[in-house]
Amino acid sequence: MNNDSNVVLLPPDNLPPPGSPDIDIARAVTPKPIIEVAAERLGLLPHALIPYGHYKAKLDMAQLDVGHQRGKLVLVTAITPTTAGEGKTTTSIGLSDGINALGVNSTACLREPSLGPCFGMKGGAAGGGRSQAIPMEDLNLHFNGDFHAITVAHNLLVSLIDNHIHWGNELELDLRRISWRRVMDLNERALRNIVCGLGGAAHGVPRESGFDITVASEIMAVMCLSENQQDLQRRLGAMMIGYRRDGSVVTVRDLGADGAMTVLLKEAMMPNLIQSLEFNPVLVHGGPFANIAHGCSSLMATRAALALSDVVVTEAGFGADLGAEKFIDIKCRLAGLSPDAVVLVCTVRALKMHGGVEKHSLDLPNVAAVEIGSANLLRHIQNIQQFGLAPLVAINRFPGDSEEEIAVIQRCCLASGVRVASAEHWARGSEGALDIAQLVLEQLQHPSPTVTPLYPDDMPLDEKIHTVASRLYGACEVQFSTAALRQLEEIHQLGFGHLPVCIAKTPYSFTSEPDVKGAPINHALPVRELRLMAGAGFVVVVCGDIMTMPGLPRHPAALDIKLDAQGEIVGLF
Repeated sequence: MNNDSNVVLLPPDNLPPPGSPDIDIARAVTPKPIIEVAAERLGLLPHALIPYGHYKAKLDMAQLDVGHQRGKLVLVTAITPTTAGEGKTTTSIGLSDGINALGVNSTACLREPSLGPCFGMKGGAAGGGRSQAIPMEDLNLHFNGDFHAITVAHNLLVSLIDNHIHWGNELELDLRRISWRRVMDLNERALRNIVCGLGGAAHGVPRESGFDITVASEIMAVMCLSENQQDLQRRLGAMMIGYRRDGSVVTVRDLGADGAMTVLLKEAMMPNLIQSLEFNPVLVHGGPFANIAHGCSSLMATRAALALSDVVVTEAGFGADLGAEKFIDIKCRLAGLSPDAVVLVCTVRALKMHGGVEKHSLDLPNVAAVEIGSANLLRHIQNIQQFGLAPLVAINRFPGDSEEEIAVIQRCCLASGVRVASAEHWARGSEGALDIAQLVLEQLQHPSPTVTPLYPDDMPLDEKIHTVASRLYGACEVQFSTAALRQLEEIHQLGFGHLPVCIAKTPYSFTSEPDVKGAPINHALPVRELRLMAGAGFVVVVCGDIMTMPGLPRHPAALDIKLDAQGEIVGLF
């Protein structure tokens, strides 16, 4: 890995000033043709790409040799998120741009945005300021159709299940225990629980069902964790759709649906290539939320990037207690990967909120609140260290942050024995990320750390859940509902007790209550439900009031999004 001393800073200085709407900044840069980006930055010939217009393409994995993984893997995670924003995606893009500016070939691997939060309240996932992936509108709206393909494949299975029941139910499915629900890539609380098949015999058999958001679909997780097309079909076939009347499991393969579902996902399983504002490669593929799924981009995109780049910067969703834990305990465990470095993102504003400051007062200097809120940062540092990793802390700096507030974070990091850098990539692009990029490159010069998952495969599921809850969340006990205890026993009896756990809970707190900030201890984690995802290879543990189909806020972002007189999108950001 060659660290060239000649720093190359892009793009041209004709961008709108910092603080301008993200969409205006993104539109001020004319992307390079994606074939040029692929050739110049990844060494790819045109036949390895399937273009989706001039500035987007899919990688034809059949044309790539991903057996040789030359790159180093850098995970970007964050403190417990707040409405003030932390900026993992922005930091991932800025860091990758900074590494490229220092003369080391780097690719960012990101997750695809869901239309649910884009039209709800969170917004998209293209980064922000001068650290964005472009074309930004395309990325946030439909992109290359991957989520639609997953939605159709998922709902095709529902149609085949209902059709099978209508024509005699040869598999003897117990209508009370069909676990395969429907999905859509929008927030819609009214569809969480439904009754379908009404209207008489010609319209199906009445039964209870419901909708989840597409990113919570097991098919999303299967696509993200598959190695290739054959592995994809194998995992799809292993997915459980329900139980027979005798209690035995019925799978997708039993129904014969795995072939058609694989066909629908044929192109969706190919990683998407776009670029940053500074014309560096960005692979965007897969989009599971880390609060209700495993929260990582696809394994195929990671493999491709590691084969084509010296450094791969990837992100995991929400805070380190959710995204980073699942990245290591699920994705890395199943794929045999291991991060070579971890960057932990924090902001002064978020730490103020963890210190008790309301959002409307965040612009006022408050050193005391940062000191109190730093307990959350410290907990995340200690959590990452439990895996055998030494995190690097990136302070994602906002214009109003005071030097005294920054100094509080620096002292916290120094006391914990971790290195820290202030980063201004949002306002300055790669130039503002050079310090954290340099720290990352210095760490990558050392031997790769020995990363240890939080628990072994053979630990019982209830103990795995307790291990995560106590060691990462600070919980003193896990409280299982009667239904969860029954499901726990069933999963062990079916022979899946060896699987890792994917805890689904609020991302806004170490507890199951979203309003509890800071670093609480000695709380209880209530487990409401367990869902076996045999194809994906993990067990989802649903905690507290978390929903796998979100609802819209009082004023959805969709109400502000429209086309202007010139046909340009406004209100997206």
